[in-house]
Amino acid sequence: MTRPISVQLYTVREPLAADRDAVLRRIAEIGYRAVEPYDPLNDPKGFRQVADDLGLSVSGTHAGALLSREPAEVFDAVATLGTDQVIVPAGIAPEQFTTRDGIQRAADLLNGLAEQAAGAGMRIGYHNHWWELEPRVEGRHAIEVLADLLAPEVFLEIDTYWAAVGGADVPALLGRLAGRVEALHVKDGPVVKGEPHTAVGAGVMPVPEILAAAPDAWRVVELDKCATDVFTALADSHAHLTSLERS
Repeated sequence: MTRPISVQLYTVREPLAADRDAVLRRIAEIGYRAVEPYDPLNDPKGFRQVADDLGLSVSGTHAGALLSREPAEVFDAVATLGTDQVIVPAGIAPEQFTTRDGIQRAADLLNGLAEQAAGAGMRIGYHNHWWELEPRVEGRHAIEVLADLLAPEVFLEIDTYWAAVGGADVPALLGRLAGRVEALHVKDGPVVKGEPHTAVGAGVMPVPEILAAAPDAWRVVELDKCATDVFTALADSHAHLTSLERS
């Protein structure tokens, strides 16, 4: 794996809102060399300047605004951030993933966005939660049906933790989705809805097997919520992932 380990900045959303530059500096000091923003419209030029100064690249960005704002505005901001991976993180109703017709509508939405993104030199990705895994459609997890209906240029960012919460054997799922997955949210914890996450390596997720199943995907650390100091958890996660990459 040659890509640097990234961190989804939603993990540090509260301190980030208070002092963005200090938070990015601390992330860089931990050893991260990439970040994944979740609001590309929030001062993209200023963000890019600070990230560049700290040696932080942008692995991709979540862009829920694509579903509520003019896409061209979002793509302009993403270009300023310096990435071509634009990820829809939510916003499609969970009920859509319970039937093939609903999944087709979700795919049509993403494929339409992908056509617009291509004109800006960008690619669209989709990030799952548990509700794309829990429903079984035609005997498969709903996200697998979605993958079949997506245009070839649309990629997946698999949130490995929520996939497990949704009932998936995550390494096996990644194997079946091979070629479609370009990023992983690597997270750990008890795999129970509503319970806080832990540092990667401190929970029950089969992290080595997951990484082996998608060796070329970006590794993006995220803790939706954390019972311990979040920066300590990020440092422990980085150390654990670094040790696995070296082994």
